[in-house]
Amino acid sequence: MILRGNIVDILNRRIFKGEITIENGKISSVVENDCSEEHFILPGFIDAHIHIESSMLMPSEFAKVAVKHGTVATVSDPHEIANVLGVKGVEFMIENGKQTPFKFNFGAPSCVPATSFESAGAIIDSNGIKQLLANPDIKYLAEMMNYPGVLFDDKEVLNKIEWAKHFNKPIDGHAPGLRGEDLDKYISAGINTDHECFTYKEGLEKLQKGMKVLIREGSAAKNFNALVNLIDDHYENMMFCSDDKHPDDLLLGHINQHCARAVANGKDVFKVLQMACINPIKHYNLNVGMLRVGDYADCVILKDMQEFKTLQTYINGELVYDNGVSNIKDVQFENLNNFNTNEKNPSDFRMESSTEKIRVIECLDGELITNEVIESSTIINGNLVSNTKTDILKVVVVNRYKDEKPAIGFIKNFGLKEGAIASSVGHDSHNIICVGVSDKSICEAVNLIIKEKGGICAISNKNSKVMPLPVAGIISNKDAGTIGKQYHELDLMAKSMGSKLNAPYMSLSFMALLVIPSLKLSDKGLFNGSDFNFTSLEVS
Repeated sequence: MILRGNIVDILNRRIFKGEITIENGKISSVVENDCSEEHFILPGFIDAHIHIESSMLMPSEFAKVAVKHGTVATVSDPHEIANVLGVKGVEFMIENGKQTPFKFNFGAPSCVPATSFESAGAIIDSNGIKQLLANPDIKYLAEMMNYPGVLFDDKEVLNKIEWAKHFNKPIDGHAPGLRGEDLDKYISAGINTDHECFTYKEGLEKLQKGMKVLIREGSAAKNFNALVNLIDDHYENMMFCSDDKHPDDLLLGHINQHCARAVANGKDVFKVLQMACINPIKHYNLNVGMLRVGDYADCVILKDMQEFKTLQTYINGELVYDNGVSNIKDVQFENLNNFNTNEKNPSDFRMESSTEKIRVIECLDGELITNEVIESSTIINGNLVSNTKTDILKVVVVNRYKDEKPAIGFIKNFGLKEGAIASSVGHDSHNIICVGVSDKSICEAVNLIIKEKGGICAISNKNSKVMPLPVAGIISNKDAGTIGKQYHELDLMAKSMGSKLNAPYMSLSFMALLVIPSLKLSDKGLFNGSDFNFTSLEVS
């Protein structure tokens, strides 16, 4: 096979007319000569940190869509499914991904559960991490979210890190807002990446101290604008990632969108492409080609270098995407799950109180971090209730692994004027999380999720809509087109009910993520992520 066009040599910072010969899946020659083709040939794009589960697609279905955008590989942390199913869930993802040509590179989830302050479906201790890291299919120790465990020398946390060092595999970080001496200690443990930077100064400090910084632009967390100007001087130690990408967004684009935005911001195209195509390979030692003789032919043909529209994608020399058609085949799989709670009653969501002030989670659009704010309470017949006028709504987390009393809190900025929205995608333990205007609507939404044993839903004054997620309660067994359409319809429904958030379901899914400051809600109660302890809803 011979590919002709404008060859983009990222490593040597040049573009030239020529042809690439591919034999047995590898590049046998790259020859500079004139040709009539005007398109561009370059190495394929790599998402340097993503949770495939957040697309609500199986890896095989994710691959079908990703190749349309020129993505040939991902660095994938399967800790979402691991929190539900443990090591079995990780192996399930690996085996499904192996049945496609796409290059999934899975890590060993370091925090299952993410903290001891929530109920997960499984535990992966340091022995489990050793078992996973011994597997050649596991490329790295995935994000160490328990940064307090690192800072306070938690023995189990340090044992997991030591096993990564033993197997000579990279250790990913997760340290939002960590600065100064605490950051120094975190880095000294051997952790060398971070995708959680949300300010320029934070990203710069981490780069100056030797970390690799990933520019994240996902469906909820968007840090591109804050970090893009670091590219000029620090591109050699930076990568692009999406972290969490919902199905409707994935249908529109992937890492190619990061490249287009960076170039539109005046960034040097070779610096941008080194971040998107080269740096992840070198950092994680990936078996992905860089368009050199002897490399696997993992490459993309683009129409131009401004919009980065993909015409064709090749993996190991196989044409996996061609002008609108994905050639990746369907893969059969079973619906593994872990869902063991009974339907609830409206009285389960009643919160007896006489307090005048409450702690409220302030959701920030496009951010995983939240603020803690003190607001006036609304009490009817002794029950703390939602107030749509002040946009202080009741939020609940329901343990999905066994019958327990729901945890109750209040949240600001969801904006709902009627009904409720709920999801069993609740990072990281994936209990049921729901926001609503009344106990009745909250109960109805939660019970829809329980009935389906996983999904996302909306309940309005007029109708209800649910998208089942039968695989671990977080993944669909449908194709991307179907799930993308269903998700989009639910997104529109939530917004028609009053939500002003850009991605209400994605934002909802992070309101139980305790490792991101400041105030969150687990199935065990209201949690202060700044000092890593439970806190009270009522303010005395």
